[in-house]
Amino acid sequence: MLMGMMESLDLKLWTVLAKAYESIGAHAFAHIEREGLTPGEFGVLDTLYHKGPMVLGELQHRVLVTSGGISYLTDRLEKRGLVVRRDYPGDRRTREVALTPAGEALMGRVFPKHTAVIERALANVDPEIKQAAVALLRTIGRSAAAVTVSV
Repeated sequence: MLMGMMESLDLKLWTVLAKAYESIGAHAFAHIEREGLTPGEFGVLDTLYHKGPMVLGELQHRVLVTSGGISYLTDRLEKRGLVVRRDYPGDRRTREVALTPAGEALMGRVFPKHTAVIERALANVDPEIKQAAVALLRTIGRSAAAVTVSV
């Protein structure tokens, strides 16, 4: 078989991962939008809800957005009264972001529903397959993270 006609196993894996993410994401993102949030806003709120207050740079890294993106998302959520920026102890130049009581209440209401939406999307997958997938995908992710990104 010619090399051009042979499908790369790595490319196939990437395609399957992307399609699986898209299929599950359709359920998750529809729920987030019904709650009046964008995926980025939900990512910020979810991170703060589960990890607690953090500096903008760390929040940016965890949510996987640009520095301008995290500022934009934080601004939007702050205007809605869901997060607050505050001085970071020990470094006047650094700002920390935290959920407000309204943000805590929103996530306390939304997150269990969000979990149920994802569980419903994956309900027909055997639990052993899910556990195996978690282990395999963790290995794949760590392996890819260890490779230097080429431009």
